[in-house]
Amino acid sequence: MTDVREHDLDGIAVTEWPHPEPRYLAVVVHGYGEHVRRYDGLAGALAGHGAAVFGPDHVGHGRSAGERVVIEDFEDVVRDVHRTAALARAARPGLPLVMVGHSMGGLIAARYAQLHGSGLSALVLSGPVIGAWELPGRLLALDEIPDTPVSPAALSRDPAVGAAYAADPLVWHGPMKRPTLEAFARTLQAVDRGGDVGALPLLWLHGDDDRLVPLPGSRVGVQRLSGGRLTERIFPGARHEVFNETNRAEVLAEVIRFLDQALPR
Repeated sequence: MTDVREHDLDGIAVTEWPHPEPRYLAVVVHGYGEHVRRYDGLAGALAGHGAAVFGPDHVGHGRSAGERVVIEDFEDVVRDVHRTAALARAARPGLPLVMVGHSMGGLIAARYAQLHGSGLSALVLSGPVIGAWELPGRLLALDEIPDTPVSPAALSRDPAVGAAYAADPLVWHGPMKRPTLEAFARTLQAVDRGGDVGALPLLWLHGDDDRLVPLPGSRVGVQRLSGGRLTERIFPGARHEVFNETNRAEVLAEVIRFLDQALPR
């Protein structure tokens, strides 16, 4: 997609995929080490469904300011997402708002829903880092964080996705950093203790061959977060990025079907 607008919220770059007459607003919350323009396909599907779509590049990510991939406190990132939602609402007042969070973005979106869920009409979590995710604890126990970047092959069965990721200059290809791992550990606990999201409709998407954020650990967190209105879609053979998988059309259709049921008519 080329029809986008860029906004700057005090160093946080926000992309807007406009819609001439939207029925609702959507905020996309991206994952670790990447940026929101990797979600052009998702944004296009949502726009085609009637959404005006907005998404920030988190601090230290993509086009935003900050030391690369350093997040000292995810509560600050939640506030940035809240400012993005306020930008969307100011542009299009009175419309329902949905949030879609992937991976680390799922953690951020889950925390957002715990704090600001009354302002959401639906929540979609894709391969979310919530529940029992063991990676931060394993790495923090080491004296030195190993330089083992995310494997492009772990993202999707589509080799073009991995190739584009590996060649993307806005993607971080280095090691994880200790302050971010510490923030992950704290926020996993905060979401675990933060209560459920009540009656907020929640869609959970996950690939059953996700090796970056294994499905069983996420299930613990999703079930704790859900207030009872949980829709679960597990895709056989899919890896971490279900929106970029070989069956992406099926995944996007599930999102649209869920939103048709969740959004006010």
